[in-house]
Amino acid sequence: MRSNDIPAEFEDLLSRAGRRVLAGTHPLCGALANPRTRFLSSEDLLDRARIARVRRTLEAELLDTLEPIEKPIPPDTIFGMTQDYGELLPKSSRARTIYFESRREPGVKAAERIGLARMMRSESYRAFAEALAGRRLKGGWGLQVLRYGPGDYAGPHNDHHPENDAAKGGYIDLHLSLCGPGVEHQWLVYSRAGHFSEIVSVAGPATVTAYRLPFWHYTTPLVGTPKAGRWVLLGTFLYR
Repeated sequence: MRSNDIPAEFEDLLSRAGRRVLAGTHPLCGALANPRTRFLSSEDLLDRARIARVRRTLEAELLDTLEPIEKPIPPDTIFGMTQDYGELLPKSSRARTIYFESRREPGVKAAERIGLARMMRSESYRAFAEALAGRRLKGGWGLQVLRYGPGDYAGPHNDHHPENDAAKGGYIDLHLSLCGPGVEHQWLVYSRAGHFSEIVSVAGPATVTAYRLPFWHYTTPLVGTPKAGRWVLLGTFLYR
């Protein structure tokens, strides 16, 4: 790993268009402040060459530290039913992850060693999220790293946290999606006007997605070669 593969500031991974977001001159600035906009996606905000170097560093340095997420559909969602058409589906998912809840975790130690944690905690990362959100966001935001391999997915869920006073009124998720060679497709499906009618590819090499949560959505199984993968660098921001 070269020392400059993951910069200290998120700003250094941005393309010219991405820097316009930070400057407040891009059309996406404030997009999530529109009550009708819950989700946005763009493939031209990140510098692809720099993102490719980051992705190769993640593959080399973090792959062995990822923890599995295995949440299959419970059998009683079918056989525990007592009424026709009474289905209730909890969130199911399969992927691999690094949670940033403890600095003692091997994945967190590795993320700090290669500079990933520092970049995701940089002020330009929050400033970028604020520009898309169109409002001020709190410091101390949450971090997570995910890697989807072939067949990995996230089932329908809404990311609502009614028991959390700080989050129950809504919040912003910012995802940096880094797909490597061999990924054929993966899709984000989300609801509009009560129907799963919207779909967008998340299989690009350098994609930014941003969510004004909560709302219903799911991620389809990744399709690709056996070693294909999509990394997601995730920041969760509460409103100030």
